[in-house]
Amino acid sequence: MASTDMTKGKIMFSLFGYAVPLVLGSLFQLAYNAVDSIIAGRFIGTEALAATGMAGPVMNILILGISGLAMGAGVIMSTYFGAKDYGMLGKELSTLLGAGLVFSIVAAVAGIIFTFPLLEALNVPSEVLSLTAVYLRIIFIGLPFTCFYNALSQAMKSVGDSKTPLKFLAFSSVLNCILDLVLIGYFGLGIACSAVTTVVAEAVSAFLCAVYIRKRIPLLRFNGLAIDRTLLKSTLEYGSVTALQQACQPIGKLLIQSAVNTLGVSVVAAYNAVTRIDDFAFTPEQSISHAITTFSAQNRGAGNMQRVKAGFRKGLLLEALYFILIFLVSYFLRNPIMRMFVSAEEAPAVVSEGVKYLSVMAFFYIFPAFTNGIQGFFRGMGNMKVTLLCTFIQTSFRVVFTFILVPLYGIQGIAFACAIGWTMMLLFEVPYYFHSKKKLGLA
Repeated sequence: MASTDMTKGKIMFSLFGYAVPLVLGSLFQLAYNAVDSIIAGRFIGTEALAATGMAGPVMNILILGISGLAMGAGVIMSTYFGAKDYGMLGKELSTLLGAGLVFSIVAAVAGIIFTFPLLEALNVPSEVLSLTAVYLRIIFIGLPFTCFYNALSQAMKSVGDSKTPLKFLAFSSVLNCILDLVLIGYFGLGIACSAVTTVVAEAVSAFLCAVYIRKRIPLLRFNGLAIDRTLLKSTLEYGSVTALQQACQPIGKLLIQSAVNTLGVSVVAAYNAVTRIDDFAFTPEQSISHAITTFSAQNRGAGNMQRVKAGFRKGLLLEALYFILIFLVSYFLRNPIMRMFVSAEEAPAVVSEGVKYLSVMAFFYIFPAFTNGIQGFFRGMGNMKVTLLCTFIQTSFRVVFTFILVPLYGIQGIAFACAIGWTMMLLFEVPYYFHSKKKLGLA
């Protein structure tokens, strides 16, 4: 059976061994969007780069909502796995798949219908409105594949197998890159092709996960998409809160994007590029957070609270070590990184604005390292409401200060606003953790 019991063995080894494949898998996942942006900017033009950027926050609201639902269900599955209740584990996965499929279809239909009104409300420039709509609608069509991949990969992660989803993501990421280079770079096809290749890669990942589970992980085998009403209630209690939390970030980005959209196509293109870079910085921090979540949930299910406490501390150490790495890369290589997206000769303003942003933001990546680690602990303990509240606090302050600071500092104002949001989040999270230690049995 391809699973890992995190209720025993060396803590740091368990966390590190689980987190590294998640980090690598996240980077491969991000490679989908990054490759789309780089190839769009290089082979189609600045308008295409801006279009993929403006589509990103909209589609991420739904995609992260789906992944949030799966993440909440993953906590339940990890708890059942830690308690050795494999029958309920299988039923939970079946319930998640059934409910997720319904949600993704409804969301896809609504997204396709309201694409233009939504983009117009976000002040998307008229010269890129049609390009953005085409890209976005194709991504919406692929939401059911996103649902199945997230549910199946989360199920594997809940039983400690974070390596297999990485392998499938690696394969589909390479496939996505090859298709983009051939169809767009060589044959000169447009932005619609970029969206189609992303959907195809996601579908391949979902298919490979399903086949692997069927053959190699018997306890996760599911027969159909039967929904257990009792489990559905628990899944929605956990998953809906996590989905709302996941959706808070792209909703915030959506509001910030509406402010950026008024600054012109060059600044919009630069912001699109740096948000891709931000994703590469944030997502591994979130992957370490997921390792803390699974570790905490499994050990909570086994009733080993002192191991939960020790695992949380060592998880924060991993977050800090990762920050050092991402700071060195994003600060000292900020210029060549921006040149990956556009040519400095053809679009010097885009490169210049992106370099300004990274010069500041590189120092601020320390904040989400710790906020994500603490969030992962609370999720593993089943306290989803506090994670939602903390994310809402961070997002609210970030959006408000973006509108205040951008007129004063330009694109760097977004970085300062993010730092303020994370600081306010920590000011709530840290005291709450110490206040709840005794109640959680961690004193």
